[in-house]
Amino acid sequence: MPQEPQTGVPHAPRPPAQTREGRAPADGRDAFLDNAKYLLIVLVAVGHAWEPLEESQTLRALYLFVYTFHMPAFILICGYLSRSFTGSPRQLRRLVSGVVVPYVVFETAYSLFERRFGEDPNHPISLLDPWYLTWFLAALFVWRLTAPLWRRLRHPLPLALLVAALATTSPAIGQDLDLQRTLQFLPCFVLGLCLRREHLEWVRRREVRLLSVPVVAAAALTAYWAAPRVETDWFYRRASAQELGEPWWNGPVMSLALFGCAMLLTAAFLAWVPARRTWFTVLGAGTICGYLLHGFLLTGAEYGGFFETYAWPHDPAGTVLLSLVTALAVTLMCSPPVRRLLRPVTEPDLRWAFRSERPDETAPAPGPRPEAGTEPAGRARNASRERETSRG
Repeated sequence: MPQEPQTGVPHAPRPPAQTREGRAPADGRDAFLDNAKYLLIVLVAVGHAWEPLEESQTLRALYLFVYTFHMPAFILICGYLSRSFTGSPRQLRRLVSGVVVPYVVFETAYSLFERRFGEDPNHPISLLDPWYLTWFLAALFVWRLTAPLWRRLRHPLPLALLVAALATTSPAIGQDLDLQRTLQFLPCFVLGLCLRREHLEWVRRREVRLLSVPVVAAAALTAYWAAPRVETDWFYRRASAQELGEPWWNGPVMSLALFGCAMLLTAAFLAWVPARRTWFTVLGAGTICGYLLHGFLLTGAEYGGFFETYAWPHDPAGTVLLSLVTALAVTLMCSPPVRRLLRPVTEPDLRWAFRSERPDETAPAPGPRPEAGTEPAGRARNASRERETSRG
């Protein structure tokens, strides 16, 4: 992969939607990335809906196939959107409002939900032990804070792969902030930081799309073969090799193998994501809502005995119907009305909690410049870029 200059300025900047639409969107958002984020969050929710089902080999293979790339792809996009993060006061404020506050609110809400409806009425409320979905927000906070460091390194991706591989051999890391996942998924985020717009344009070339077809077919066949043989816990990246009952050297091998497979399938996925504005483009801005809310729906159904009471979700036709219902539900959760409703906790205005910025702090920081045509002119352009960065 070509190295991006240390200044962070692409060789030949291109607007995000200009190649297919002829002009960049007025709001500064990238339709291609919003489309990808929405489709990925649907796969995340559908994958969670499959977990309680009685697994046939086909369903287990499909589960492994989806879990190989859906979170790595989403994390890669978050890394790509974090390229301009330099730790400026405005960016730090938005990191707190867009990541820390939702983490605190939803970690508390899920813990209370577990107490009331789950199997553990004494479930502790601990901000150091993310429950279910909230691990991603804790990890995103760490990744984004360290983004300026990774961008300054000469070879960030090999180092991130080494960190991830070593994490798989270290059971002593423990569960605080789900650090195993943070470290094992780190290469996906760092690769996103290293990407330039040209790389996203490249994966959408016709040749890549055609090549993606046999790649996906081979991956599906491999998943079917691996379904009864591979432990699914490897795909969650939440434990070391020793904790999975495997020899330590299996950890680095699986870490590198899963990263390679994830990036191949991510490229194949992105090759078919539409770059134009579609009916679901607007939903890409609300993926944080769909991600955080769908857990209540699915865990509530599981705690209520839905999957034990009804047999139809376990049949092939019922599984398809359950997948469609889940996709529809998460689509509604990503909609603008829900996003506006949750804005006080997912995008709160915390200017009251921070000291006023001095004039020298509001000036644009040296370093990566925004790509041409992606945002409004002047200071509004930087503000729009940072809003996109803080939301991931």
